[in-house]
Amino acid sequence: MNDGVVSLARWTLSFVHPYRRRVAFIFVLSIVEIALVSLAPWPLKVVVDNVLGGQPLPPSIAAPIEPLTGSSPVALLFLIVAAGLFLQLTNELVRMVQTQVQVDTGQRMVYSLRATLLSHMQALALRHHVSSSTADSAYRLETDAYCVHDLVMDGLFPLVTAVLTLGVMFAVLLRLDATLALLSLVVIPFLYAALGYYSRRMVDRAEGVKELESKLLDRVFEILGSIKVVKSFARERHELDRFSRAGDDTMRARLRLTWQESVFSVVVTAITLGGTALVLAVGGVHVLRGELSVGSLLVVIAYLAAVYNPLSSIAHTTGSLQNALASARRVRAVLGLPREGLDRADAVDAVALAGDVRFEDVGFAYDEGRPILDGISFSARPGEMVALVGLTGAGKTTVASLIPRFYEPTRGRITIDGVDVARYRIGSLREQVALVLQEPTLFGGTIADNIRYGRLDATEAEVEHAARAAHAHDFIARLPKGYQTTVAEAGGSLSGGERQRLSIARAVLKNAPILILDEPTSSLDALSEEAVFEALRRLRVGRTTIVIAHRLSTIRDADRILVLHDGRILAQGTHGELLAENELYRRMCARLSVGRSLDEPETVDELIRAIG
Repeated sequence: MNDGVVSLARWTLSFVHPYRRRVAFIFVLSIVEIALVSLAPWPLKVVVDNVLGGQPLPPSIAAPIEPLTGSSPVALLFLIVAAGLFLQLTNELVRMVQTQVQVDTGQRMVYSLRATLLSHMQALALRHHVSSSTADSAYRLETDAYCVHDLVMDGLFPLVTAVLTLGVMFAVLLRLDATLALLSLVVIPFLYAALGYYSRRMVDRAEGVKELESKLLDRVFEILGSIKVVKSFARERHELDRFSRAGDDTMRARLRLTWQESVFSVVVTAITLGGTALVLAVGGVHVLRGELSVGSLLVVIAYLAAVYNPLSSIAHTTGSLQNALASARRVRAVLGLPREGLDRADAVDAVALAGDVRFEDVGFAYDEGRPILDGISFSARPGEMVALVGLTGAGKTTVASLIPRFYEPTRGRITIDGVDVARYRIGSLREQVALVLQEPTLFGGTIADNIRYGRLDATEAEVEHAARAAHAHDFIARLPKGYQTTVAEAGGSLSGGERQRLSIARAVLKNAPILILDEPTSSLDALSEEAVFEALRRLRVGRTTIVIAHRLSTIRDADRILVLHDGRILAQGTHGELLAENELYRRMCARLSVGRSLDEPETVDELIRAIG
């Protein structure tokens, strides 16, 4: 456990390196603050011992101030009080600057870690995002990324300050009273034992609380993301009950962790109070014996407070430190995940592609022993549209996903223009592929921003040209601010057909030689479908088009149709050829022609029997 904590701490501190100059400046300010803190009790000692107690001032002090005070005790009193006030105000000013720089540096480190984490998350394979919770990823970005701030600013600097202060104060205490100096160190082994005992338990418990909080956030994402379904079934109370049960578990876990943190804080406070009481008692005996002045005892007590306060502060914030270590574990776990297929050493850019796509005996499996595709071979040439049809789970989407390398084939190869896609750099390959999905995705921003997502450097004229090609210009022109109209979240203010035409406009603007359509009209009404089809016909010209088809209207437009079943190509040909030769295809078309879904149980059974 200790090795793991040290390793996590080192890993987190690696994010401090880019800000080493700022950290050095904070360290210098800490040294100045320690110096001021070490001087702060001495004016009080002079007032108690020399002004009120009548003891003569040491020659080293008396000589420089005698011209200012003469022999007047009142003048000396005001001078020493003024000096003490100056030290305190200067200390507060230094602390203010130090706090500002610490917060500034801490925030920079947090946002730097967030950027690194988001960059890595985006680079992970699609398989990770499909199988992982979006809420958990958001929690790691928003909350766990603060680990670097909490560990460094709430842990490292207070600890370093306490250690340095202890060193300085101990050196001074040795000169004042060696016995009291040694007594001040009595608390250290007890503090170390308490820290070791409780930290081992709190790190794992803090990580467990974070997992529960992440799942609670996941529940919120699920409810709000499915709010139409929740409302349509009047399940608000049901969802609130599910949320409440998860919330109760999270709350109890957090309370147990807080209780343990509180107990630890009480233990540390008791140790430091015991140490202070011991030093005060022994120091009082020394004063009574005449071995130590009252002012010197006050200096000793002030020094103990200066040393023990940072240690107590660390104890009181130990919960945030354990949370920081737990968060560091979670962030490190994500950053430790391998990025999706790194480009090969001999990788080339995919530029000026014609778009000649070929599958050669391709196999694919998500897990060993569970093949999804087996022996897939076909070609799609520029200007052709190849349709993929089949029952749910036949492997249609997987076939299309292999072209832009969302997944890597486990057998065989896929070539574009005669070059294995594995030899193309992933980024440049995906620039040559345009996707139009069944459920179009729109982002926050304006209509123009969403179209320009296809090519970020496009001009306003090019954006409008793409919108016209996608049959989207007319409805955009009717919007309050035209192309500068702000899109509601996920395009909620637009109809399904309007959102889909914006998605097509985005693909038009990208102008990629390979076009993949995941049945972009399946959820549209007849009028919207016709408008979208007309836009797609324009978009397909001169491009290699792969379409995942669920509607008869889409199938009829295809130059070649592949009938997939259980990950294999059962038959291929034109619409007319397959109607004449393939019983499964005929039955599928019969069902589709009357609007029956291929997902209906009796339909699936009938079609499977047709394979014979």
